[in-house]
Parts: sequence; structure tokens; C-alpha cells
Amino acid sequence: MKYDFDTVIDRHHTSSLKWCPGSMVREMGIAERFDDDTIALFTADMDFRCPKPIIEALKKVVEHGIFGYSGTAGLPEYNQAICRWFRDRHDWEIHPESIISCNTATEALDIAIRTYSREGEGILITRPVYGPFTTAILKNHRRVVNSRLISDDGYYRMDFADIEKKIKEENVTVFALCSPHNPGGRVWSAEELKRLAEICERNGVLIISDEVHCEFTRKGVSFVTMAKVGKPENTVVVTGINKSFNCAGLSAAHVMIENERLRRRFEKEQGMSLPSPFAIAAVIAGYMEGDEWMDQVNTYIDGTIDWVLEYVKENLPKVKIRRPEGTYILWADFRGTGLSPGEIHDRIYNRANVCLEPGTGYDPEQGSGFERICIPAPRAVIKEAFERIAREFRDCMA
Repeated sequence: MKYDFDTVIDRHHTSSLKWCPGSMVREMGIAERFDDDTIALFTADMDFRCPKPIIEALKKVVEHGIFGYSGTAGLPEYNQAICRWFRDRHDWEIHPESIISCNTATEALDIAIRTYSREGEGILITRPVYGPFTTAILKNHRRVVNSRLISDDGYYRMDFADIEKKIKEENVTVFALCSPHNPGGRVWSAEELKRLAEICERNGVLIISDEVHCEFTRKGVSFVTMAKVGKPENTVVVTGINKSFNCAGLSAAHVMIENERLRRRFEKEQGMSLPSPFAIAAVIAGYMEGDEWMDQVNTYIDGTIDWVLEYVKENLPKVKIRRPEGTYILWADFRGTGLSPGEIHDRIYNRANVCLEPGTGYDPEQGSGFERICIPAPRAVIKEAFERIAREFRDCMA
């Protein structure tokens, strides 16, 4: 069927954290102004309806009328659906017993850090990177060890020499990998992943690979999971439908751990974790029948990125945005405007009334002047947001 991604669905005054005034943007200190006129592009939450098979599956759960404790142990179709999806779309053969249900990717990362490291040990990340990586490390009393990505005019590369140096010098036991990279948009190649895996293996470092954005690759780009490159005894992969099918509110992530010893340790640390009947139904329906929707949404996002890059080139020439290889995230560099971070913030968040996410949340040392922009919304909304921003920066574009 043909899906409609152009219709604007009003999410104001619902339970949406993305669109409700006074919600998480103020709690997180992202913006001072947030009202019904704000255009929210700050969080990885799509403004598109889920695939029809998921909606129909959820209706059946509602019609059944009983929402008691649920689990997947007696439901082989749950793991079978996950295995089907990743085999057919990513050429990744997953053993059903390796799958562990979890609420969110950030929760899985939190559990994995507690499981596979001790307090005081170093957890290596590559900034700029998704802020909750840092949060999970600090809340568990581990040390943040940063190997800064090398930027070639906005194209990020891992500094393998520095990674190995930091591992040896900083008592690193875990590498937290963001793949595809958020916010830089890189889809790491098989060669890059292999080199990283070799470094970690010879130094006894476990890789936790957060792959929640793996379904969002741009035209002509292929995603490779770390599970196909790294050894099972050194690899934990986190993914799920929360991002893939816009089901974050259903809390339907999963962790793949092929090594039995590592898997048992994770399960012991996690304790009892029961997915809701809604999450179970959505996973099965999405992974068995969601291909058509996924292909169409990626095509739509490709078109939106094309529009944004052309518009920025013509109207915001001093703002740099490199075409991402993956995710639906743009990493915008406003430093060329010559304005201070405070002035950039005021013009975007207060005057244009567009809510993005400041780069300092992804790179406390060098993120000033950058903004993360999540664009999975009807194109009319994206156009309005960029037109508002362009008006506020017109005077410094000459």
C-alpha cells in the first residue's frame, strides 16, 4: 500500500513529550520558550503514523481486553519475526535464543555498562555522540574516556590510533559504539568496524553497539552490524522497533548477545523485565509486515534531506550541513555565521521559535555552535522550520 507522510498530524495536548509545552525541553534545559507555535525538531521521534500492520495488531490487543503480565517465552513467533527481519534486510543470521527484550536502547546500554564493567573503569566513547551515552557512564560511576572523531569538513572518521592509545592508558573495559552514528550521520563501513573490533579484541574490550537507527540509511548506503564483524565474546548489540517503526512509547527494544556467558550475565543484572502485550504485538507485526512502510519512509526522508540541503545552500550558505549516510538526523554547524552560541540559540529557539537540540549535549568541549535537527516530519513542517530560521539569520548571510 502507499503510505502518506505528508499529512500533518496534530500532536499538541496529547501525551507527546515532543510536542507538549513545558515537557522535556524545559526539564532538560533545551529551550526557554516552548508553546503551541513552536516547531519541535529536537528529538528522534517521527511525526508519521506507524505501519498499518502494527496499528491493526494493536487493535487486536485492545479488543482482547486483558492486559496482564506478558512475556515471549511461549511465543516463538516473536523471536522468529526479529530473525526474519534481520536475515532478509541485513543478511544477519540471529540465533533466537540470543535475543533479550528490553524497554529502551538507553536502558539496555545502562544495564550493559553495569554488567560488563566495574566502578571507576573507563568506558570509551567517540564524541560528538548521543548524550545518554555520557549519562549512562556517569550515573554508574564509570569514567568517560573520549576519543574524538576526526572531522573532514563534517565527515567523521574514527581515530584508531587514539582509540587504542586511550584503551591502554585509561583502563578501558567497554567501548560504547553508536552505529549508525548519532549525530554525525556516519554509517561505519565493514572495514572500519573490523579494525575497531580487532583493536578491542586484542585489548580485552567489550563492544556495546547501539544500532537503533540501523534501518535509516540513505540511498545507496548499506548498514553492517557489528555482530557480523566482531567475535561473539566481545560483542553486544542493541536495537529495536522504538526508532525503526516510531514505537518509542511502546518500549520495544531488544538486545542480541550470541555468547551464552555474556547473555546470562546481562539477564542476571537486568532482572525481571516483561514486555507489554502491545510491545510484543508491535514487534511481530512490524518485523513480519513492515518492509513496505520502511522502504517508503526512507525514500521520503531522502527527499526531505535533498530539500533541506538545497534550501540551506541557497538561503543559509554560512551554515554547514553534510548529507548523512544514515539516521534521519542532521548535524548543523552554525559557527560560520560569526555569532556567539548565545546569539545563535536566541535566534533559533526564541525568535524563530524552532526547538532543536544544542550541540553541547553531544560534545561538551567542542559542540558550541552546532545544532542537532531531527527531520522525520511532514515536509511542510520542515520547510516552515527552515524558513523561520533563515529569516532570523538573513542579516549575517551576505
